Amino acid sequence: MLARQTLVRAATRASAAAAAPQQARNMATLREIELRLKSVRNIEKITKSMKMIASTKLAKAQRAMNAGKEYGLANSEVFEHVTDTTGGTKLFIVVSSDKGLCGGIHSSVSKATRRALANSPESPLEHDKSVDPASPLVVIGDKSKQQLLRAAGDNLRLTFNQIGRDIPTFADAAAVADLIIRSGVKYDSVVLIYNKFVSAISYAPAAIQVKGEEALKASDAFKTYENEDDATKDLAEFSLANAIFAALTEGHACEQSARRNAMDSASKNATDMIASLQMQYNRGRQAAITNELVDIITGASAL
Repeated sequence: MLARQTLVRAATRASAAAAAPQQARNMATLREIELRLKSVRNIEKITKSMKMIASTKLAKAQRAMNAGKEYGLANSEVFEHVTDTTGGTKLFIVVSSDKGLCGGIHSSVSKATRRALANSPESPLEHDKSVDPASPLVVIGDKSKQQLLRAAGDNLRLTFNQIGRDIPTFADAAAVADLIIRSGVKYDSVVLIYNKFVSAISYAPAAIQVKGEEALKASDAFKTYENEDDATKDLAEFSLANAIFAALTEGHACEQSARRNAMDSASKNATDMIASLQMQYNRGRQAAITNELVDIITGASAL
């Protein structure tokens, strides 16, 4: 009888010793899941806050975009009477920004620029396939600058940052145009590549072309009037600033729209992950409790 009790106690201790590492592993796994749940919940709070902020900024950006489009319409009326020449040196201005977390808004204009320089069939310059691959390049925004440095680093002439941190103003566009003209870069026309606002959930890369001073002078419509050289020069500079301002405001609206959509998708993904982790945690906790009950019942039965 004594020997039998001794064997039972030894078996109970052995089973308890074997169960202890398993329980420790379960507790460690549950702790890891709990920490991950906490981390994902914090991320969800951040993405929801960023979505709300982007939604507020989008409304302001759309109002600024509508005002900026008026400048673009004025430009198109000016260049309606200018002879359309596809030749000459083109200066490419890529309109982007310095901030991330907004989907593919920056890679969109970078890809469009590379296609234009390569005279690709998918180039935004649909009617002009005579672009020199060594055309000078000006980039507004650090994100697109980093992407284009690898593909067209030798083409870069000027880069700008800290523009468009808030809603772009005409003063920003005028400063960019003034620095481009003062830099001494030679060009016959300017091509602005930017993101066109299609709707609140979509955008597309687009290009607008601005003729230079020589094209204005050569136009028959402008020769009709006896304009001084300074007037034509000022008109060309003002038209460039107008086009940059219109592209900046529309690109800013696309950025805010893309950021809101990106944060919305991130919030939904975080919610799905929280539900999955919570179910995994509940199952693990239930399994650990079941194992403990089994050990208690087994020990009580043995005694």
